[in-house]
Amino acid sequence: MELFLDILLVITSLLLILLVLLHRGKGGGLSSLFGGGVQSSLSGSTVVEKNLDRLTIFTGLIWFIAIIGIGLEIKFG
Repeated sequence: MELFLDILLVITSLLLILLVLLHRGKGGGLSSLFGGGVQSSLSGSTVVEKNLDRLTIFTGLIWFIAIIGIGLEIKFG
């Protein structure tokens, strides 16, 4: 179980870094590098941003649960 939580933590950490960098910030960020600036003129950009927000929140929750699980494993295991 501990190995599974460690692997889950590493995967979600890397995914969170990628997802946060893909968000469009005030300065454009990496999202403009991958075509985010072009998508801003399209009507579907709000749906893409909402889905990116949901995916980031979901990944963050799984990351948080993995940290809590590892802490409980260390304390009680």
